[in-house]
Amino acid sequence: MTSRATPGRSAAPAGGPPSAHPPVPAPGHRPEHLPAGPPEGLPEHPSGRPHPYTHPSHPHPHRAPRRRLRAVALALAAAGTAAAGLVLAGPTSAGAAVQGALPAGTQFYRDPASQVVKWSAANPGDWRQPVVSRRIASQPQGIWFANYRPDTVTSDVRGITSAAASAGQVPVLVVYEIPNRDCGGASAGGAPDLGSYDAWVRGFAAGLGSGRSLVLLEPDSLALTSCLSSQQQADRFASLSRAAAAIRSAAPAAKVYLDGGHSAWNSAAEQASRLRGAGVLTNADGFFTNVSNFNTTANETSYAKAVLGALGSPSQLHAVVDTSRNGNGPAGGGAWCDPSGRSIGAYPTADTGDPAIDAYLWVKPPGEADGCAAAAGTFSPDIAYALASGAQDPPTSTSPPTTQPPTTQPPTTPPPTTQPPTTAPPTGSAACAVTYRVTNSWAGGFTADVTVKNTGSSQVSGWRLAWTFPGDQRITNAWNATASQSGASVTAADAGYNAALAPGASTTLGFQAAVGAANPAPTSFTLNGAPCSAS
Repeated sequence: MTSRATPGRSAAPAGGPPSAHPPVPAPGHRPEHLPAGPPEGLPEHPSGRPHPYTHPSHPHPHRAPRRRLRAVALALAAAGTAAAGLVLAGPTSAGAAVQGALPAGTQFYRDPASQVVKWSAANPGDWRQPVVSRRIASQPQGIWFANYRPDTVTSDVRGITSAAASAGQVPVLVVYEIPNRDCGGASAGGAPDLGSYDAWVRGFAAGLGSGRSLVLLEPDSLALTSCLSSQQQADRFASLSRAAAAIRSAAPAAKVYLDGGHSAWNSAAEQASRLRGAGVLTNADGFFTNVSNFNTTANETSYAKAVLGALGSPSQLHAVVDTSRNGNGPAGGGAWCDPSGRSIGAYPTADTGDPAIDAYLWVKPPGEADGCAAAAGTFSPDIAYALASGAQDPPTSTSPPTTQPPTTQPPTTPPPTTQPPTTAPPTGSAACAVTYRVTNSWAGGFTADVTVKNTGSSQVSGWRLAWTFPGDQRITNAWNATASQSGASVTAADAGYNAALAPGASTTLGFQAAVGAANPAPTSFTLNGAPCSAS
């Protein structure tokens, strides 16, 4: 998922599994909108893992159901089997003798507005805070761009890359906007068509600037193509190749990685064929594996090397691995939704000690729920503590974020969207204008953005936006605001960090909702009790 870099992961649709994904008796995937856990009978996701989440300003769409893991891929993974508890040992040592394509000592960008950083700053007395702050909040994590906002994507990206450059760090940006994303499953959405996607990517690339960055281009886009015809697959691969080329042309210092799936999905030969079709040999710097998954670093490294071998072992290509939750390997029985007993893996580093692996990254922010232990996509200190409590501390050379988190902080724990806000009621009223826009829709649900602008002459300090749905819409998840609904009446209150609206300023909140056959837009809004113009 959204403001501040709407880039980030967006809370996505909770549509049912696509028909191309046959149900299988296995754990499903994290439905981001379900605070109490996934619906019964949720099938496996083809990726074999829950999906990543987003920057607080960009909640991310959850991914869809999964399918049975390929035996051939499992066999390949087994070749690299190593003790899961050893995953942390090698990667955390700086100054390794052997290096990938990134300079030794590369420091990745630590976002001061991430959910875990805000929680840690707001709760210094919480018994979990020292461990969570030291082992998770201190670490750089992926920033997701999953909302289709072509008008702001350049400035959204520039906000991240400029901050990273000022801090002397390298941002890790995850692009998740391909049309027919997730084959219409739980993360359905993306740009309306490939032409629009091409244009959006050019806008994204324009914000990267001259500094270094890592761009992970479209998780699952190559590994999951079961819903595409051969022509649609060819068109997607061509578009991904154009996207990678556009990014490298606009930002020569950026490194672009394509979707490599993971060690328990497609065979190395099959994934290499798809990567080749998407232009990895000419327009990319390599591929990523294990995004949001739990597979061990040893298995992922062996798999990545097998894929590189199937590509002909080109010297210019390398892999990056998501190690955010793989310290103890996958859970027994393939459990994926907030499984217990998991641990953070190797700390993010470019000093991997392996010339084939450019970096170990935390693409999925540890502590953000899959949807069973807490509302999906929200930060849970309990989950974060469980992941961090048994891990090693990061290397002493890892410094805390160089920029300070906002002085205004969210509540200690994210309140459920069905409860009223706990912040003090705002004072006064305001002249305002509201823009309501459905960003994605599918059978039974949709996501929408609501932008509110202060058109008055004085600052608004704390706001509550209210409206009434004209149909049977019911909000299931919200971001950049705390939403409550009674019948058709909705109230969305500021999230603390976006409480102040200067004259002429605007803020955007987003939500995901269930809906019946019709989805008429609300036309009447009030801000702190004052009517707003609507469009």
